[in-house]
Amino acid sequence: MKRRDFLLSSAALSVVALRPAWAESFEIERSEREWRQKLTALEYKVMREEGTEKPRSSPLDKQYAAGVYRCKGCNLPVYSSEHKYDSGTGWPSFWQSLPGAIGTKPDRKFLRVRTEVHCRRCGSHFGHVFDDGPQPTGKRHCLNGVALIFQAA
Repeated sequence: MKRRDFLLSSAALSVVALRPAWAESFEIERSEREWRQKLTALEYKVMREEGTEKPRSSPLDKQYAAGVYRCKGCNLPVYSSEHKYDSGTGWPSFWQSLPGAIGTKPDRKFLRVRTEVHCRRCGSHFGHVFDDGPQPTGKRHCLNGVALIFQAA
């Protein structure tokens, strides 16, 4: 094997190794450039880099009209207003998602394991799921409003 071939093979393997273990293919995939053209800087930070918007910055936190919340990345219906509640955290919160709408993965940042929630169709990051929500599920889907679009019923 020539040195150049070895280096190219090593570079290709390192790129594969850098891909997160949870990474999967999604129905809707876009290049980084396409995502940056579609989203604002804050939307990109939250949805593609797993960032968090400031608490109480989203008008969707206090939105309680009947309707459906959709993924801003692909327009998939992900949450119903019927499952929304005021958690007092400053972020839109739901006690469950619509069936088959989300995916989850472990988030090991900040020296503890949390459950990250993302769109099952395009992989956009929404927020996290915690075990301190109301019944009947006991879950709190604490979401970034910037990752959602509200569609009134």
